[in-house]
Amino acid sequence: MPDLSNQRRMAAQLLKCGEGRVWLDPASQEELADAVTRADIRSAIKARVIRRQRDPGTSRARARRHAAEVAKGRHRGPGSRRGTPLARVTKKERWMRRIRAQRSELDTLRESKRITPKVYREFYRRAKGGMFRSRAHLLINLRLAGHLPEEKT
Repeated sequence: MPDLSNQRRMAAQLLKCGEGRVWLDPASQEELADAVTRADIRSAIKARVIRRQRDPGTSRARARRHAAEVAKGRHRGPGSRRGTPLARVTKKERWMRRIRAQRSELDTLRESKRITPKVYREFYRRAKGGMFRSRAHLLINLRLAGHLPEEKT
């Protein structure tokens, strides 16, 4: 097996890449050993006996797989959290979740005739004012005000 380090060095200069990316055809090693000038190397490159290998780059496969798992809800435990709760879910997002739950509860209560439209409107406005922490808190206040009967547990 001939020493082709000189040919590899010249090819790297001509191909404008590092020596590690120069591919020399294993079947043509004897011919390449005779190639001592830059012109010989150029003709070998033209004949595709010497080629530049692709730059490997960084694979995104692992990142894509991780993102797919996060989309399913994995890797979101306390050990993976970097931001504060407010940084992870904005104030507005938290408000929207809370008010939509309360409004939908009020809608179902009104449609099932468990509360009157007048009570619905009163508690709708209170909810809008931020009076209730949650849907459960809304129901507690409706019961305390005497608009809902106590549920048997």
